[in-house]
Amino acid sequence: MRKLYKNYISNFSGLSKEIWMLSLVTFINRAGAMVIPFLSLYLVNEKGFTLPQIGWIMTCFGLGSLAGTWVGGKLTDTIGAYKVITTSLFLGGLGFLALQFIDTFYGFCIGIFTLIFIADSYRPAIFVACDAYSKPKNVTRSIALIRLAINLGFSIGPVIGGIIIARISYNSLFWIDGVTCILAAVLLFLLLKPKKISREEKETAKIKEGVSPYKNPLYLLLILIMVLSGMMFVQYFSLIPLYYEQAHFLSEDVIGGLLFLNGIIIVLFEMPLVGWLERINISKTMATFWGILFLASSFLVLNLNDSFMVLVLGMILMTLGEMVESPFSNALALEMAPKGRKGSYMGLYSMSFSLSHIFGHNGGMNLADKLGYDITWYVIFSILAIVSVITLWLHKKYHKTKLRFEERAV
Repeated sequence: MRKLYKNYISNFSGLSKEIWMLSLVTFINRAGAMVIPFLSLYLVNEKGFTLPQIGWIMTCFGLGSLAGTWVGGKLTDTIGAYKVITTSLFLGGLGFLALQFIDTFYGFCIGIFTLIFIADSYRPAIFVACDAYSKPKNVTRSIALIRLAINLGFSIGPVIGGIIIARISYNSLFWIDGVTCILAAVLLFLLLKPKKISREEKETAKIKEGVSPYKNPLYLLLILIMVLSGMMFVQYFSLIPLYYEQAHFLSEDVIGGLLFLNGIIIVLFEMPLVGWLERINISKTMATFWGILFLASSFLVLNLNDSFMVLVLGMILMTLGEMVESPFSNALALEMAPKGRKGSYMGLYSMSFSLSHIFGHNGGMNLADKLGYDITWYVIFSILAIVSVITLWLHKKYHKTKLRFEERAV
């Protein structure tokens, strides 16, 4: 047992104190983010919106995320990650407080767009901050630690959120979300200072190597993979909770418990898994491939039978896919980004998840509404199987390009 403990702790060694501080702030922020996993249930049960209306609201969610990540990436390259993160957290907290007072469909579309525009400018900035505050060899593990903080908060949040909904009200979640975002911003401002950059580094940062991400065909292929797989993954934020309630008649607190399972598995096993995969020298592209396959299987098993354990198995498979794909695809995107363009590259990478929100929620809701849940899961599995083949093609092309570059460098 002691050896297992030491091996687990060793996965965290060598990470900078700044990364730990960013992780702490991220944990506080995500622990309070209880509205998002229950948003589709809130819109049905409290606002009385239809599934197609919820699909359009979630499309506005995605459009806000798309615009926010694009602007966040640009701002990160100009004013720096620290200012973007702090401002996003503070204003996002105010946005959560205001959202609860909107009652109309169109008002909610505008409100959710504005809130997520502010909140998701954070995403490219946190990736660039990981790169700035980490040694090159620790970037993947730094990203994994940030993700651990996100998921530790996310695992606690839904459990507490489900209890709060069952015993108090949905509106309480908006207050908690808003206050914790503001608290995270204040802590970051007080405890973490911007990285000091020398005059030479500032001049170097102005030099933009390579090409724009929009002119890099292999990077655009990675973005396509992220968009398509993300469209399927986001069903766990909207359609799957409704499936749990409508097809399996689960209450909000039980749904929160299933979401807790996702977070707690990531907290316990992602860092050791990432450490082990790095030790066996798996490529970032192949890790992405295996992650997509696990995600695909998580939807397929839902049609095995109607037992609760099938839902647990699906959540475990999805979580395994997330643990493998997310940190390595993040690190792959950073690896492909040339100097002076990391903000733009990571902005586009973050925008891929935003595009997933735009099309994924709406597509999933309308598929389920017209074809039913069972056929929807088969359709999603088929799409992810195709995406996995595209990922293998990226693996082949990218590693040929890397070999040519290394030969030229020698």
